[in-house]
Amino acid sequence: MTLISFVVPAFRVQGYLRECLDSILGQPETDIEVIAVDDCSPDASGDIIDEYAARDQRVRSVRLPENVGLGPARNIGLDRAVGEYVWFLDGDDWLAPECLPEVAARLRDTRPDVLLIDHVRTHWNDTATRSAMAEVFPESPGAGTFRLRDRPEAMRLLHTAWNRLVRRDFLVDLGLRFAPGWYEDVSFSYPVLMAAQRIGVLDRVCVNYRQRRAGAITRTRGDRHFEVFPQWHRVFHLMDSWGSATDALRSAVFERMIWHYLTVLGNGQRIAPELRPAFFAQIAADYERWLPAGGYPVPDGVEGIKHRLVASGRWRTFSALRAASRARDVARRQARTARRRVGPVARRGARLTRDGLLREYYRAELRRPVDPTLAVYAAYWYRGYSCNPAAIYEVARRLVPGVRGVWIVRRDRVDTVPDGVEYVVAGTPTYYRVLARARWLVNNVNFPDFVRKRPEQVHLQTHHGTPVKVMGLDQQRYPIGAGHMDFAGLLRRVDRWDYSVSANSFSTQMWDRAYPATYTTLQVGYPRNDRLVAAGPDEVRRLRAEFGLGPDEQVVLYAPTHREHLPGYRPPFDPDRFVRALGDSGRLLMRSHYFHDRDRRPGRPMDWERVRDVSGYQRVEDLYLVADVLVTDYSSAMFDYAVLDRPIVLYTPDWEAYRLARGVYFDVTAEPPGAVATTFADLQDLFRTDAVRSDAATKAREHFRARFCALDDGHAADRVVRQVFLGEPGERPSRC
Repeated sequence: MTLISFVVPAFRVQGYLRECLDSILGQPETDIEVIAVDDCSPDASGDIIDEYAARDQRVRSVRLPENVGLGPARNIGLDRAVGEYVWFLDGDDWLAPECLPEVAARLRDTRPDVLLIDHVRTHWNDTATRSAMAEVFPESPGAGTFRLRDRPEAMRLLHTAWNRLVRRDFLVDLGLRFAPGWYEDVSFSYPVLMAAQRIGVLDRVCVNYRQRRAGAITRTRGDRHFEVFPQWHRVFHLMDSWGSATDALRSAVFERMIWHYLTVLGNGQRIAPELRPAFFAQIAADYERWLPAGGYPVPDGVEGIKHRLVASGRWRTFSALRAASRARDVARRQARTARRRVGPVARRGARLTRDGLLREYYRAELRRPVDPTLAVYAAYWYRGYSCNPAAIYEVARRLVPGVRGVWIVRRDRVDTVPDGVEYVVAGTPTYYRVLARARWLVNNVNFPDFVRKRPEQVHLQTHHGTPVKVMGLDQQRYPIGAGHMDFAGLLRRVDRWDYSVSANSFSTQMWDRAYPATYTTLQVGYPRNDRLVAAGPDEVRRLRAEFGLGPDEQVVLYAPTHREHLPGYRPPFDPDRFVRALGDSGRLLMRSHYFHDRDRRPGRPMDWERVRDVSGYQRVEDLYLVADVLVTDYSSAMFDYAVLDRPIVLYTPDWEAYRLARGVYFDVTAEPPGAVATTFADLQDLFRTDAVRSDAATKAREHFRARFCALDDGHAADRVVRQVFLGEPGERPSRC
């Protein structure tokens, strides 16, 4: 018999589900199965589950035809489980490395009905908060088992389904199921403990309980939080049906109920002000209804005062006490902030230089009306006219001619702006004015921190590549690559986004976890790739002629990415030796990452006859079109070039170091878009033998294109403009 059945329900967790499944399947203990239940999720959660089920026989995929909610989805997984124990793990949480062997050993040694395990709350800033395990059990309870009546303090552990493993036969015999609705853990976790004859505790952190910045019910206001009441009613009805067997536990359960109610009420992110009186009234009613005849242990201090106010139904006094406490907290925070600002305020006069005056001008412009006909475009920190914003700009000029598009560029990049494209120079008064008053703000990176998005403005984040390396908040786990990145500042910038363009489902999944906020995702393909789809043979011949490239020459574009953790790094690549491997008809175009644009003179050719430095060439799409083969490493160029369905070679001499220091989302050497070389000699051999076009390389490219390029049909920019500028609803595939 399988020892542990993991039941993993999935709904809107596409950004986290891979980490969850990897954390289970990567454990040393293999006597497991995973029943992953797609609760008719509108995102790619179901596709991710199918992907894992296809490559690991321990994973079983369950796709539900309609959304049933977390509790019923767990029940469906339980009905399919065959393991001796069941572990309900949420799809956005993950296991601690190497924890499962210890869990399995404890299960085999003691055979408990329920095994409680420890967890940490893992926050968006990569910090972790310990659970109450050490407070509940100051001394380790050891490997023995107990009944709840002997150690009722176990009820003070968090009442979730995922911090306990339950013996499946015990659960089936008990007939306990998860109830529908929110707070479904309540009517499962407490009854399981009360009915168990053998409870064990493993004082080992096994679960990372993700504290999501957006999307969690604990951060969602609404009247559905009233569903906590019927969940607790189910607990007391069960106790009534079990008779005197649970009488000794009634007072402790009652105290937990009132504590939980007050916790929900006190969370301003759950209960809106207008709902609080009604919520309090229901607490008071339940207090009177379920109060044990012998009373219960009322907490000390402020918590005890809250309990007594509930008992007497005194909402006004309770509300006044809460308001006074919050006002005191606000006053303390303001005092701390004022102390920190003494120095900056004293230096305010000295700061009113030209930049300071321009910022004052910007703030004044923010008070003027938004211009409903103005759109501002930018790319790569004002490096010029390019990428997705340029593609969107061109389509917007056609579909919404009444909107005036203005580009922001650096002063040293003005000469790269095409004729007929209106622009402003960054740092000038006009720059501040258009940022303050434009109706649309379009960028493939973030605007500076001083920019304040007004309610009437629409911020479109286009991004500039499908991610191989980790991005956003995920960089916190790779401090070498992240450097001194300000993650709190990053999130403030992300909160300005209204729309986020995604090239494929994989990017959407990664953006969800890297940039958690409330923006709308436009999974439409990449606008900049529309040109690659639309370009025909005539345009390719014209471009090759402009570059001086003959029709029979084999043109290779080498485009490596940069290494943030290794400034100045250059891959071991000898252009002269490389073109010799290409043969007499070979030509090499070399393009460095745009981060190095201040280290060179744009367009300056190299000394070799058949090698050209094209780093300063503005439109990378032209380079893709003229190239017969792309050689890259971890650059997003591979995803764009794959649209052309031409050979791609990955040259990854530092893969292990890059993966460990910078962090990656997937192993490009295991799932490449073509042939892979890890040494320069291997790279030369691939071209000498023409292995770049082998059957294996072609099949790898086909798989890669199916996964990452399916949406690039030449109309991505059109879809973006229609939804963002014209307000036309985007097409969304129906999953349920």
